[in-house]
Amino acid sequence: MNKEKLIRVKDIDAIVYKKCIKNFHLSVLPPDGKVRVSVPENVSDETVKLFVIKKYHWIKKHIKSFQEHERQTKREYVSGESHYFKGKRYILRIESAKRPKIEIKSKRYIYFYVPPHYTIHQRENYYEKWLRKELKKELEILVPKWEKIIGVKVNEIRIKKMKTKWGSCNPDAKRLWINLELIKKPTKYLEYVIVHELIHLSEKKHNRRFKELMSKYLPEWETYRRQLNEFIL
Repeated sequence: MNKEKLIRVKDIDAIVYKKCIKNFHLSVLPPDGKVRVSVPENVSDETVKLFVIKKYHWIKKHIKSFQEHERQTKREYVSGESHYFKGKRYILRIESAKRPKIEIKSKRYIYFYVPPHYTIHQRENYYEKWLRKELKKELEILVPKWEKIIGVKVNEIRIKKMKTKWGSCNPDAKRLWINLELIKKPTKYLEYVIVHELIHLSEKKHNRRFKELMSKYLPEWETYRRQLNEFIL
């Protein structure tokens, strides 16, 4: 059974879970920046505090981001908004049209053609539908590429909006879940998540063999992991 405890480090309250795991896992969760730390069962409270102190500035940066910005899902989808796509920042331009359509024009603008009667909810749904379609296109290229390189095969790939993970894998079902938010990030991070989850088909745990395989197929994987985890989900 997981043991839960609240530990205060400077001005940070961290919820600590002691589990049957080997590594430390740190999360800053939306919407208010709650700090969660999962650690091995035999780790002392003092060790946990030292770990949180080491990550103090990283934690505070993300807490500040949550405090200064509303959740990214709360968009109005109006002209002038900033939207990210494949790691690039675009300005949204709304144009009236009979049927909805989204196009990227030049290196600056995403044009969203919207029927006049569309509500914010309808705009959001259509925009996310477009993002899913674009992510699916990327997956249809990148997953077969890495399946061939690694020598594995998945049965199913699903796209999902996830709050705490960039991707996940069910090795028994050979099913991958990919976070929709990845289509907003540079493609190298999507590839990292794909490689990470594909390797779980042959090695379920994050052990030495898993790390060796990651280094074999994606030598810069640790850099990508660190950079990706600095983004807010």
